[in-house]
Formats: sequence, structure tokens, C-alpha cells
Amino acid sequence: MSECNHDCSSCTSKCSDPVDFRKHLHEGASVKKVIAVVSGKGGVGKTLVTTMLASEMQRRGYRTAVLDADITGPSVPRSFGIHEHAVGGEDFLYPAVTAKGTQIMSINLVLEEETQPVVWRGPVIAGAVTQFWTDVMWDDVDFMFVDMPPGTGDVPLTVFQSLPVDGVIIVTSPQDLVGMIVAKAVRMADMMKIPVLGIVENMSYFKCPDCGKEHAVFGESKVDAVAKQFGIAHTARLPIDPSVTALVDEGRIEEVSGEPISAFADEIERSCGFWH
Repeated sequence: MSECNHDCSSCTSKCSDPVDFRKHLHEGASVKKVIAVVSGKGGVGKTLVTTMLASEMQRRGYRTAVLDADITGPSVPRSFGIHEHAVGGEDFLYPAVTAKGTQIMSINLVLEEETQPVVWRGPVIAGAVTQFWTDVMWDDVDFMFVDMPPGTGDVPLTVFQSLPVDGVIIVTSPQDLVGMIVAKAVRMADMMKIPVLGIVENMSYFKCPDCGKEHAVFGESKVDAVAKQFGIAHTARLPIDPSVTALVDEGRIEEVSGEPISAFADEIERSCGFWH
């Protein structure tokens, strides 16, 4: 028997019922909506978008959380200025809570030192991500944003199978390979039957502080063309902004706000039925 690829639309096996791989939260935990933030390659600002969206939704009065699924490259805690260790009971952990109330869980919260490398094989990494869902006492979360590792490997597959993901946001940059990279992410979401809520193009331009002109440092924006190609209605373009970089380095991501992310948050509210 061939190994299941979890794409029922192309499967020739005669399974009586589709298998549900989703895992249950710990007793007493609650998460209403799960949004996965993905990218086809590293270094495009996926964590920046994840933490900005979580902070924006928290400002709107929702209870938000970030599950840092990027086990080998965790940077969520530092963005929020969190350096403590997670605490809990015999079979659960409490998430760390940021200054503004966002709940977070990351491998850096359980390592002895945050600079300690995680040298694990894929299945062990995927298991850790699952435990961040099942063994953490998430407190009445309205929106959980999952900061995914780049690509379409073990961890993204585990998240899509094990968590009740309501939508995917794709983060990319204005480079020539963007079409191919986005295509991989879109098709994986389609395989898992999860809607793509939109595409965020990070590092889209630099706005001159003197004249106000926008400069396409990494090439002209392709986000609208790519979105049209794949039938994705909503896009956002984030600029290169040294002031944002400085705030992130200082652990003050919650102080970052702006129109592109705010407009994108509007769409998340609509898509998830929270619009008011």
C-alpha cells in the first residue's frame, strides 16, 4: 500500500471515511479561530507579519495568541520582548503573556538558553508543534496566529492536519521567483482544503522620508498579479521601514501599527465572522 499523501481528491484508495487527524486542546483551553501564516522561502518577514497581525487584533479588543511553529528558527518571543521560561503543571504549560496581553508559546520558552540550537529531526520537531497545541493552557483565545517555518515540509503538514486551521496568509517578497513560491503555498493549502485569506508582500518598497517617493528596492511589486493568477482577492504591501526594525529588535512589536496591516486585519475579521 502506498503512503497516504492526505490529498483525497487525487487518491485511488477506497477509504470508507476520511481520517480526521486533528488534535484536541487541553481540557480548559479554548481557541476559536486559527490562522496560519506561511511562506515558500525564508527571510521574507513571516514572523513580522504574524506578530503585527496578532498585535493589531489585540488592539481591537480580541484575545490573541501566537503559536511559534518555527522550531529551529524561533523569533516570536524576542519580537515581544519575552525572555522568560514557560511554567505550568504536570501535563500542561501556561503561555507567556506579552505587555499588551497576547499569549505566546515558542520553543525558546522551554529551552535552558534562548540561543541554544534545536538540532532535531523532522518528526520530533513536528511533535513539539503538536504539543504546543495540545499541552498549552490557551486562555479563551479569539484569534491564534501560527508562525510557520518556510516551505511545505513536516511542520506545515502537521499544523494543517492537527490544528483546525480556518485560513492561510501567505507572506512573500517582490522577487522574480515569487510566482513559483506562492504557487507551492497555495497548492498545499488547496490540498488541505484551507482557504487562502490573502497575500502580504513584505519589503515591497522604501518610502523616502524627504520627498515621499516610493522606491522599489527589490524590484517592482508582483503581489497583485500573483494574487489575480490564483484568484486571491486580498493583498497588502509592507514597506521597508528602519523604525519598525528597531522596534522589533527592542522587543516592542506591539507598538507597530499601520494602514496595510490594519486593512488586512479587516479582511480577517470578515472572513472569520467577527466583523462588527
